[in-house]
Amino acid sequence: MPPSSPLTHFDAQGQAHMVDVAAKPATHRIAVACGRIVMEAATRDLVRSGTAKKGDVLGIARVAGIMAAKKTSELIPLCHPLALTRVAVDFDWAEEVVTKAPSVECTATVETVGPTGVEMEALTAVQVALLTIYDMCKAVDRGMTITDVRVREKHGGKSGSYVNP
Repeated sequence: MPPSSPLTHFDAQGQAHMVDVAAKPATHRIAVACGRIVMEAATRDLVRSGTAKKGDVLGIARVAGIMAAKKTSELIPLCHPLALTRVAVDFDWAEEVVTKAPSVECTATVETVGPTGVEMEALTAVQVALLTIYDMCKAVDRGMTITDVRVREKHGGKSGSYVNP
């Protein structure tokens, strides 16, 4: 990777490294990520009713997402360990008119006060929450699809705000 590369996780010789954030000021940082899992109508009804064999699917997925955000630096090799000040994982039933199939949308909001952002933590929370839904429902619907995972917005730091509606 040449020295002028915009990829910050590579040094001048092209070797991977953890970015040094020591000189960056601590600022309030927020990231919101989202994604969804598409499922059969019968699976949606099972999850909504709270009668899934393994228990409260969305409640357990929420806790899994929160735990995942806190462990992101253990999963992503060059990600900094961060002291998170808030992690919220929420679910919403997507309208079938828009999605053409029943689906659950997951939104994770992660905050910290520190020298680096929390986009990876928000993305990790969404992915693990959706994977947990898949795990808990796979006995009745192996065709579920996790899709559209993305950073919806981020605020704070030198680059300011980014919004991707």
